[in-house]
Amino acid sequence: MGEDAGDRGSSADGLAPVGLPMSETSPKAEAAKLLPFLALGERVDLQAAAAQHVLALTGSGPGRTLLAGQAALLRALVELAVAPPPAPARDAARALVNLAADPGLHKPLLAAEPRLPVRLLGCALDPHWPWAEEAAAALANLSREPVPCAVLTEALAATEPGESGLERLVRALCTPGYNARAPLHYLGPVLSNLSQHPATRAFLLDRNRCVVQRLLTLTQYPDSSVRRGGVVGTLRNCCFEHRHHEWLLGPEVDILPFLLLPLAGPGDFSEEEMERLPIDLQYLPPDKQREPDADIRKMLIETIMLLTATAPGRKQVRDQGAYLILRELHSWEPEPDVRVTCEKLIQVLIGDEPERGLENLLEVQVPEEVERQLQQQDHQEREQCEREQQELELGPGPQAEEGFSPQSTPHPPPALLSSVLVPPPELGPALLELRSKPSSSWIPGAFLFCGPLFILPPPS
Repeated sequence: MGEDAGDRGSSADGLAPVGLPMSETSPKAEAAKLLPFLALGERVDLQAAAAQHVLALTGSGPGRTLLAGQAALLRALVELAVAPPPAPARDAARALVNLAADPGLHKPLLAAEPRLPVRLLGCALDPHWPWAEEAAAALANLSREPVPCAVLTEALAATEPGESGLERLVRALCTPGYNARAPLHYLGPVLSNLSQHPATRAFLLDRNRCVVQRLLTLTQYPDSSVRRGGVVGTLRNCCFEHRHHEWLLGPEVDILPFLLLPLAGPGDFSEEEMERLPIDLQYLPPDKQREPDADIRKMLIETIMLLTATAPGRKQVRDQGAYLILRELHSWEPEPDVRVTCEKLIQVLIGDEPERGLENLLEVQVPEEVERQLQQQDHQEREQCEREQQELELGPGPQAEEGFSPQSTPHPPPALLSSVLVPPPELGPALLELRSKPSSSWIPGAFLFCGPLFILPPPS
């Protein structure tokens, strides 16, 4: 929610009049006056009123900037957010969610409480903590940046008796009813953010732990796009590790049907085509719906693209009939940028194999001049996608899957794409899609998924 939501019910100086007397002084001074009322020894009703004031401030950009300079207040807010009942921990935790949504505030938050990620993690993984979802949402926003993500990764890796912190996080994410009072959907984006780190990917891809297999069923989790997107983002990051591709595509994991099924519609395939598809993708019901979230559809396609980075991976993806699902998706896809990503993957599948020495697309060294050309082409494609998106928003285009049919899409069929995309050995858009970017300990080019920033409105 934006600035308007944050200002609703506020007085002229930005503080909502919900019970604490305020004088006509500067907003900074008024914010500082809230500090005594946030203390753990204060009366609960005054704590609640002060927490509501802070939450109202965090609903707007200026309010969050104002609080960033109040280190003592931030420390008190953290203490209140993790305090047991009857303390008003929920509003304090929701305020932390909003503050963590602003990357510019991560440094003052960690300066005020260096162990903030660890303390939030403890609340998020406590099966009896009533505001565990708020703690997970704050972690999802906070772990988008390298420094707090590194702190959280170290905390999860710390030696503990019994299961590790990462194992607890995965168990909480994959266990229905782990916390009866909190759905914990935002643990998905937390895991996705953590999976940028090599140690987390090593844990997830440990063949003895069966973690990836446990995550696969959540790619179609019906109750939350946040959880689905977090899991798909995690799988995408894991697929940068190309040495695991054959295992991921093989019978032990069989990841491809789980990536293709959300992209599949009812599909009208011939008997010959149907036999090429995995069992789970054959004879889908006529009311089969595709993944409704465009960002998740794009990540699913990008994940499959990563799996085609090596020659054995391309063969396995082709052999399982991925082209057929992508062909129908391309005809249906209403979002221009998702359709372009789909075209790039189709080009890899229907195009010629790269020449010797270019078999692994993740390791291809691209000449500077060629890279500049590809980046220019990519920039032009993005501009075209933005124009098409604006036209879609202004026009009467389809708003729901039920009202959208392949016949209503005037785009060329995928079978013709090989004539308009750059062929090997330059590899064109597909190569740029997989192009590694310089980075330190983070996976080159890894996709960071955090879902929509979780900005909460002030209490009404």
